[in-house]
Amino acid sequence: MNKSLTPSQPAVAAWLVLLAAAGTFAVTMGTRQTMGLFLSPLNTATGIGVGNISLAFAFGQLCWGLTQPFAGAMADRVGAGRVLLVGALLVALGTFITPWMSSTAGLTFSIGILAAGGAGMAGPAVLMAATTRMIPSSMRGLATGIVNAGGSFGQFLMAPIAGALMLAFGWANAMQVLALIVLLALPAAYLLRGQAGHPLAAGQAPLGALAAVRKALHNPSYLMLAGGFFVCGFHVAFLGTHLPGVVAMCGLPLQYGAWSLAMLGLFNIVGSIAMGWAVGRWRMKSLLSLVYATRALAVLLFLLAPKNAVVMLAFAAVMGLTFLSTVPPTAGLVAKFFGTANMATLFGVVMLTHQVGGFLGAWLGGRVLEATGNYNGVWYIDIVLAIGAALLHLPIREARIPVRAGLGA
Repeated sequence: MNKSLTPSQPAVAAWLVLLAAAGTFAVTMGTRQTMGLFLSPLNTATGIGVGNISLAFAFGQLCWGLTQPFAGAMADRVGAGRVLLVGALLVALGTFITPWMSSTAGLTFSIGILAAGGAGMAGPAVLMAATTRMIPSSMRGLATGIVNAGGSFGQFLMAPIAGALMLAFGWANAMQVLALIVLLALPAAYLLRGQAGHPLAAGQAPLGALAAVRKALHNPSYLMLAGGFFVCGFHVAFLGTHLPGVVAMCGLPLQYGAWSLAMLGLFNIVGSIAMGWAVGRWRMKSLLSLVYATRALAVLLFLLAPKNAVVMLAFAAVMGLTFLSTVPPTAGLVAKFFGTANMATLFGVVMLTHQVGGFLGAWLGGRVLEATGNYNGVWYIDIVLAIGAALLHLPIREARIPVRAGLGA
C-alpha cells in the first residue's frame, strides 16, 4: 500500500533542511568569527607580532574565498553532503592544532589553509545552493536569510563561550574545545546530501562550471555585484579580526571584546532574516545600496562618538544589522540572473571576491595598527569603500536574464 505525503510533510522537510544548513553555518562561522579573540594571546605565546598573525588571518580570509568556487563546483557535481563532511572535519582539525603552531607559516597552515579552507567547503556557496535546490521556490528569499542568520547565531553563541573558556581554561584549551564543537555539524551533511546539479528543462544541455563562469563574467551586473561584495568582505573581515583590538584600545575589559563580537552575531540574525523577507518585496540592488550606505554612516558616527562601553556595544549592534545581511540579496541576484543549475559555482566566484576584500581588511588592520598605533586609517578606507559600493549597485540590471542552456532554474 502506497503512503501519500500529508500537506504538512513537505513543509517539515523544508524546515529540517534549513535547520541543518543554518546549524552547519553556525558552528563553522561561529568558530571562525571568534578567532579575533585569540589574536593577542597568540602574539604573546609566539612573539611573532600582530602584523604577522594578521597576515595568517588574512590568508584565511583569502583561502575561505578561493575554496568556495571549487567546493561549489564539486557540490554541483556530486552533491553537497560529501563536501560539507570534508569541510567540517578540516575546520575541526585546523582549529585543534593551532595552539601548537609557533610561526607565521604554521599559523597560516592551521588557520589560513586547513580551518579556513574547510569553512569554505562548508560555507555559504554550498549551503545556499543546497537549500535553494531542496526547498520550494516560494521560500527561497526567506531561506537564504535563515541560513545566513545561522552563521550569525553561531557567532553570538560562540564568542561568549570562547571568552568564558579562555578565562577558565586558557586560550589554547579554549581553542581546542571550539574545534570539538565544530564536529556537531557532521550529521547535517547527511541531511543536506540532496542531489547533484538541478533538473533542466527539456531540450537543454547541462553547462559545465567553466562555461557558466565565462558567461557570468561577461555580464556587467554580475561584475558590479562581485565588486560590491569585495567591499563587504573588507568590512566584515576587519571587524571580525580586529574589533576585539578596537575594544581593548578603548580601555575596556576582555569580555567587552567577546560581547562586541556577540552583538555582531545577535543583530545580524535580525538583519539577515529581515533581509531574507525584504528580498521578495523590494529590488535587491536597492537593498544592497542601502546596507552599504548605512555602514558608511555608522562608521563615521562611531569615529565622532566617545568610546565607552555603551557606544561600543551600540556600534556593534548597528554593524550587526548590516554585517552579513548582504548575503541574501547577493545570492538572490545570482539565482535571479542565472537560475540554480550552477548557483554553487557562480555564487562561489562572488564569494571569492568577498574574501579578496577580506584578505585586505584583516591584513591592513594589523599593518595600520603597527604603523600608526590606531585603526583610524582603516576606518576611513572603510567609509570610502562603503560609499563606493552603495553607488556601484545602482546601475545593476535586475530584470531576469533570458534562460540559457544549463543556467535555467
